[in-house]
Amino acid sequence: MSEATSNRRLVIRLLVVVLGMFGFGFALVPIYDVMCQAFGINGKTAGAYQASQSVVDESRQVRVQFLATNSADMMWEFHPVADEVLVHPGQSTEMIFIARNPSDKPMSAQAIPSVAPSTAAAFFHKTECFCFTQQVLQAGERIEMPVRFIVDKDLPKDVRHLTLAYTLFDITERKPPVAQTTP
Repeated sequence: MSEATSNRRLVIRLLVVVLGMFGFGFALVPIYDVMCQAFGINGKTAGAYQASQSVVDESRQVRVQFLATNSADMMWEFHPVADEVLVHPGQSTEMIFIARNPSDKPMSAQAIPSVAPSTAAAFFHKTECFCFTQQVLQAGERIEMPVRFIVDKDLPKDVRHLTLAYTLFDITERKPPVAQTTP
């Protein structure tokens, strides 16, 4: 076999590998969704929800627990004002989370939510959330961040407890904040 034929085969094999890697990259999102559903992890909340569609089910209550954690490199203080609330399905509810930047420089952060159990995540509707946008805090600044949500009245009857967890990530290097100057 000549060197030109050998090189041509190598180039074809490498192109096939590159195309395979590209296709696998597109397949990762559906694979991730299937894995999360199969193992009951990282429940994603449902999409847009109209509060006007909701009818409050006064006959039952659901306990919604709130968790706030920081990623390994995040130094902010971050917590909800209460650990949990009792809600009637269909009722609009608000919880406030507090964040404080104890550093001596401006920082940017992004909160990533998760709902457990994952089977109930489709019935948890956030109508307003600080996680929809990136947060920028100046040195020493403290902020109150609301999350408004509705637990759908169609939540399965056997689900009586939900957990809404947020992990706060430092994204300062990716989105540098603008320092405020005093006039």
